[in-house]
Amino acid sequence: MEYSRSELMPGVFLSHLRSDKFKTACMSVNLLTQLRRETAAMNALIPAVLRRGTTSYPNMEQLSRRLDELYGAAIEPVIRRVGEVHCFGFFASFPEPAFLPGGEALLGEMSALMAEMLLSPNTRGGLLLPQYVDSEKEKLLDLIRSAVNEKRSYAVQRCIEEMCCYEDFAVSRFGDVETAEAIHYKKLSRYYRELLRTCPVELFYCGRAKLSEVEETLRDAFSGLPRGEIDYDIGTEIRMNAVEAEPRYYEERMDVTQGKLVLGFRLGECMEEPDRAAIHVFNALYGSGATSRLFLNVREKLSLCYYANSAIVLRKGLMIVSSGVSFENFEPAKAEILAQLDAVRNGEITDEELTWARRAVASDLRAALDSQGDLEGYWLSQAIDGLDYGPTELAELAENVTKEDVMKIANSVELDLVYFLRGEDGEETDEEEETDDDDTQA
Repeated sequence: MEYSRSELMPGVFLSHLRSDKFKTACMSVNLLTQLRRETAAMNALIPAVLRRGTTSYPNMEQLSRRLDELYGAAIEPVIRRVGEVHCFGFFASFPEPAFLPGGEALLGEMSALMAEMLLSPNTRGGLLLPQYVDSEKEKLLDLIRSAVNEKRSYAVQRCIEEMCCYEDFAVSRFGDVETAEAIHYKKLSRYYRELLRTCPVELFYCGRAKLSEVEETLRDAFSGLPRGEIDYDIGTEIRMNAVEAEPRYYEERMDVTQGKLVLGFRLGECMEEPDRAAIHVFNALYGSGATSRLFLNVREKLSLCYYANSAIVLRKGLMIVSSGVSFENFEPAKAEILAQLDAVRNGEITDEELTWARRAVASDLRAALDSQGDLEGYWLSQAIDGLDYGPTELAELAENVTKEDVMKIANSVELDLVYFLRGEDGEETDEEEETDDDDTQA
């Protein structure tokens, strides 16, 4: 795979990954802005509204018919937060010419269609259609409200909201109910037009087309993008230490049959010059996966929880430990989770544990090479961070992480907040036992 990066026009950047590995090509377009409570819901709503129709294809039925004509190509809205940068736009996939009758190339037509969806939506009097805005707003509100139904991910988000209550990262990528309810089609239209003028734009392509061809095609397709004064003042503020001298505690009661214990940590001083490979290996050894200390000791050996795992939010400098516990095991489980961290700090790490952790990280990174979606997400994050090394290089670094490197990370970590979601009456069963899937994105 050959990676290149270029600026196509003011504030519009292309990450190009040439590869013959896949039968499809993929592209994405992302507008970047600062994650803020007052605008997050509008950012999340815009791609869904734009996906409803364009000037040439004014409704979803006609858009779908056009994509079917392009051999089942797809364009879908995407909304992400990378640290405290809000990224939203479209992700497209389409067959490579080598696998189509007559070797038909779809790059130009797909680029034009994706650009039309972003720049030329179906409007009336220059305003987004109120029926499209209202319909998609209701879907967004349903999505936001439904977050509470999945208690495990809800508890993680609530921990982050309380831990980062003074920071932009507390805001969900979908916004909140209050700001979403206040969205009006006229307000959204003005805001959308302003974003087109001021947002940095990240384009991504992965496929067989050469860089020069992709640059020319995308530059032509997005030539109508209005460019004003680009707002490059976006980024993520990393807090090194806990907010208070002692860890904060937040408890919430709800009709649940299993407690959700979530511990929020700051990665601390290691984030001044982060050794990303070492941080990932530390996380794998401590709490991520079936060979981690949390899984083998807190869950399997001591049976203090139904699940326990750690996840790193690297771009914000956070580690989140999520576990499901019976209500009376709150204190024992919390104590053992912290004891396992102390053990890593003290170097109680076997050669076998370290080998497992290094292999797990390297394997996960190399697995990204088999997924265009993973590659797109990886290189978008790298572009935002100003980095240019690929998954293979990071995997090689992970394979050389030492015990001392892991201990250094562990000794930098500081507990900031403990969140506990417990039942309203104290009755419980183990009906909600869950598997070990990460809730947060590294």
